[in-house]
Amino acid sequence: MVGARFAYLAALLAVVVCVEGCGGGGVPYEERAAWRDKTEAQCLAAGYVRASAYVQNASRVSGPSACGIGAALKVSGLNGGRVAVSPPATVNCPLTASLDRWMQSSVQKAAHRQFGQPVVGMRQIASYSCRGRNGSRRGHLSEHAYGNAIDIAAFRLANGREITVVKGWWRGDAREKAFLREVFTGACAEFYTVLGPGSDRYHYNHIHVDLLVTNVSKGRHYCRPVLRDGLFAAAEGDALSTASIKPIPFVGPPGGE
Repeated sequence: MVGARFAYLAALLAVVVCVEGCGGGGVPYEERAAWRDKTEAQCLAAGYVRASAYVQNASRVSGPSACGIGAALKVSGLNGGRVAVSPPATVNCPLTASLDRWMQSSVQKAAHRQFGQPVVGMRQIASYSCRGRNGSRRGHLSEHAYGNAIDIAAFRLANGREITVVKGWWRGDAREKAFLREVFTGACAEFYTVLGPGSDRYHYNHIHVDLLVTNVSKGRHYCRPVLRDGLFAAAEGDALSTASIKPIPFVGPPGGE
């Protein structure tokens, strides 16, 4: 009797575990949307990102649930290798193209304007990772689970100075704050979701960018916190409209290439 009761409880526990993380590996279950593989294939076919010493083709990435990248890239540099990405990021083609454009059109211009020199390095703390949003075992998969997102923690200037998001955002000097405001605003024009310190407790030390197309399909970019009067302010329910921010579609050649 005791053995039968133990077996019943063990089976019941297994069902509960499956309900909470039935995607396998403790991640939410999600169907893979057709647009993901389609946009990857379009980007590669058009040649907007080409293999090089700093953008290398990697093996196809797959995991439980819908996790994976159809044509994974290992990116160790942007803008023709002039900006090192450390550690190398595993991401998809569309995100790589957008990072390249953003680096040249926003980040480098902001660096020259504020510091009189270019950015030569970018430190990232999360690229591909098969997990739920904010690590949750319920709800939706994170865009990191598709190689469609990256978390940026710092930028390095040519003179070796590092501007970190965790320090510069709130406690940096005037130029550091202005630089981060400019790169964040530029990210909101290039990417479809952008989250920084003040958006929630999960993004206190980095800027998260991704290309979740369902955001722009609704006519809006999702950017937090919102910039008002030159200052960041987290405002529940606010979003940036494409009427005021014009996105640059990923289907365009990387700047300077």
